Amino acid sequence: MKLTRFSLLSHVATPAILFATSLAAFAQEEGLLDTSDAAAAGVQGHTIWEMMKEGGPLIMFIWFCILLTSMVMVTLIIKLFIAYRVPAMAPAVLVASIREAIDAGNYQEAWEISNANKPYYARVMRGVLERIGLGKEVTENAIIENATREAQFLKSPNSYLSVIGVIAPMIGLLGTVIGMMGAFSVLGSSGVADPRLLAMRIGEVLMATASGLFIAIPAFVAYYYFRNQASLALVQVDAIVIQSVEHIPYDEIHGISIGAQFSAGAGGDNAEAATSHRVSKELTTNCPVCNNTVTPGENPCPHCNSTLDWA
Repeated sequence: MKLTRFSLLSHVATPAILFATSLAAFAQEEGLLDTSDAAAAGVQGHTIWEMMKEGGPLIMFIWFCILLTSMVMVTLIIKLFIAYRVPAMAPAVLVASIREAIDAGNYQEAWEISNANKPYYARVMRGVLERIGLGKEVTENAIIENATREAQFLKSPNSYLSVIGVIAPMIGLLGTVIGMMGAFSVLGSSGVADPRLLAMRIGEVLMATASGLFIAIPAFVAYYYFRNQASLALVQVDAIVIQSVEHIPYDEIHGISIGAQFSAGAGGDNAEAATSHRVSKELTTNCPVCNNTVTPGENPCPHCNSTLDWA
């Protein structure tokens, strides 16, 4: 659909440009345009800013829109060039920290690290870790679900490049139409009195159209480049996510609740894990769940909030 719109704009803008060129040729043949060196020097003596001011507030607004569009395009290209890289989506230090916590069985700590960071890898792992107590199958589905959702958020800025590629030629086309209206106005009012005004109007037509295309072409190129770049980077990061959770002992941690509602003893089928953990005052003073030191007789554990059954 986007390519179709761009093709349509090209078909619409091309006749306007050809008509403007024909109009200039007709005016030259009829003597309306003076091609002498003095006249040419007079036309070239006008700067772009002077042409914009003589075009009126509407032409100045169109040029402002073209300038703003180009600035947004450059900003997006720089931002996406940085964002769509594996080191930015899954920083090595972050991956190592989360994996270390998972390998040590500190799943709540791994969730807290993920929750405190914003890269793609951390956002996916946060949702996945919240499901590990429900079993391996549910965790694998959580990987797909969270990766799909976060990928949409990651790719959304790239769609604005496509929007710029569509609207930039339309802004230029608007300048073309207004410029043609000005050219006809000059012909109708001054005739052969001041051919430089007619030349300036035709120049505005060509400059506005060319500026719109000058922005649209790199915008479309960047859009398709970053779309492919994001897809390749997502495949690599998703593989890192899978590797991070493939060694989790799901049977041993069945029923654990990770996340904002952390509970190391929650579980449907494992009633012993859900209600109590036996601890001997004579043999140990460590929590059997988090292995942190607890005061004999203290209940629940102040570190993981597990219910302890002191024997």
